[in-house]
Amino acid sequence: MKYVWLERLEEGLIAFFLAAMTLVTFGQVVARYMFNYSFVWALELTTYLFGGLIFLGISYGVRVGAHIGVDALVKILPKGVAHKLGIVATLLCLLYAAIVFVGGWIYVSKMYDIGILAQDIPIPQWVPRLVMPVGFALLFFRFSQVLYNMLRGHDANLLGDEVEDALKYRSESDLPGEQK
Repeated sequence: MKYVWLERLEEGLIAFFLAAMTLVTFGQVVARYMFNYSFVWALELTTYLFGGLIFLGISYGVRVGAHIGVDALVKILPKGVAHKLGIVATLLCLLYAAIVFVGGWIYVSKMYDIGILAQDIPIPQWVPRLVMPVGFALLFFRFSQVLYNMLRGHDANLLGDEVEDALKYRSESDLPGEQK
């Protein structure tokens, strides 16, 4: 099952949050050091954008297999045992994502009920905090995709392999015995 539209939306939002955070921070630095002026709302907005980047980025990391982990034990296990252990790990990740989603939803609904505004930006506080349950719902979806693929017998792409990545990107001159 391919959800290309969801992948594009996820990547677009992550890129938007990163670009907006960079622009706001750059504008704040320029305003402060060149014009001796400060935007009161810049820190709060940057914090909200960073939160969005984190909560959407965790599901993106699962999708592309970029999360790091200690997998030395798993790599020495027989393939069948490692596969079953991967299924158990994925089920635990699904449980974690569900628990944090429910807790995040309760938190956001309480913020909605309270109805207070953000400190420096005239928006309700529940709006920027909504990214937490949305991010963990997306994370649950991504772990569900991993579990589905594992149950079909495919290898999990749950963790990134730093050694493989490093070997892929090293240059010929990095090899032992080569002169620079």
